[in-house]
Amino acid sequence: MPDTKPATLTINGRELELDVPPFYPLAVVLREELGLTGTKTGCFEGRCGACTVIVDGETVVACIYPVGLAYGKSVLTVESLAEPTGPLSSLQQNFLEKGAVQCGVCTPGMLMTLTNLLERTPQPSEDEVRDALSGNLCRCTGYRKIIEATLATAEAAR
Repeated sequence: MPDTKPATLTINGRELELDVPPFYPLAVVLREELGLTGTKTGCFEGRCGACTVIVDGETVVACIYPVGLAYGKSVLTVESLAEPTGPLSSLQQNFLEKGAVQCGVCTPGMLMTLTNLLERTPQPSEDEVRDALSGNLCRCTGYRKIIEATLATAEAAR
């Protein structure tokens, strides 16, 4: 393993010092080094979006995003949406109520993509939701219920 120097980044509001090579995929660091297994890995090619996280306000696919690019930045994972014993975020709750969750592999990435969309565009149109989801693949739900859950979340926030 190459020599590394500790680097600092903030993950879910906690400043952490990591001593891993900067070229390691962020998804691997989150899951294997930090135990944040909510970030799923599907393709390791940046195509499915299951590993989507938010870095300094931008969604990234963590399976191909080198952790070194996150040094000095803020990373939000699906674990940031709700406390383990606390209430779910409104988007998470609507995913459950609308039946937008099936196998669950894509769900964390979908939630992060749509959380970012709702932060940027509090009242998105259906087309804007569809466009935001263009980098997230789901083979179980057909997207209809995911879109409904997102629009319900936006409506409730009005």
